[in-house]
Amino acid sequence: DEDGVCDPFELPPVLTVPADTLAECGSDLPPATALGGCSEPVVTFEDQIIPGNCEGNYTVLRLWTASDNCGNSTSRSQTIIFQDTTAPELTVPGDLVVECSDDIPMDDATATDVCSSFEISETSVTTPGNAAGNYTIVRTFTATDDCGNSTSATQTITVQDTTAPELTIPADYTSECSDDLILDDATASDNCGEVTIEVSSETIAGDAAGNYTVVRTFTATDDAGNS
Repeated sequence: DEDGVCDPFELPPVLTVPADTLAECGSDLPPATALGGCSEPVVTFEDQIIPGNCEGNYTVLRLWTASDNCGNSTSRSQTIIFQDTTAPELTVPGDLVVECSDDIPMDDATATDVCSSFEISETSVTTPGNAAGNYTIVRTFTATDDCGNSTSATQTITVQDTTAPELTIPADYTSECSDDLILDDATASDNCGEVTIEVSSETIAGDAAGNYTVVRTFTATDDAGNS
């Protein structure tokens, strides 16, 4: 009673238990409530867990008990069937544009799941472009939890060749008009593809028949059109 004296004829608390339910694992469920008794009742519960066919599928047999401070108590049971129908949340690396000669970052995807363990798998498809250094990589990540729920997302890496070849040409020199001209070739290298070297020549007349200038122009072009 209000004076803290237990009345032996006081009825035990009245316990109201939520109905049996089917719920998504990890979800919050309403508690049981209780009224009456010789003091404000305290509500507790004990769970017996029956595993299912995966980590997120299981049954909880929940025994609720409402007790007052005079030792009066009431118990009722509730059955909760938890199921996991929610796929993991998957975070994949962002799309990238990289130079063909650079290292291509192959960062991993990450995932979270409320109820169970998961695995992340990856597949990759490379699609050629119009040159050796131009192509696309599409990485598809799939996160699958222990109950078979899965989600997929992709990352697109665009690889491009925007770098011109490095060109090395013969040095300028002066020659006697009676000597054979030395017309050495140029050389070139490229970061990603094959190189074609073209040469054009222009002769500029001087102030005498044996005085003239030959200007040779070399152009190195890779298969992506950079020159």
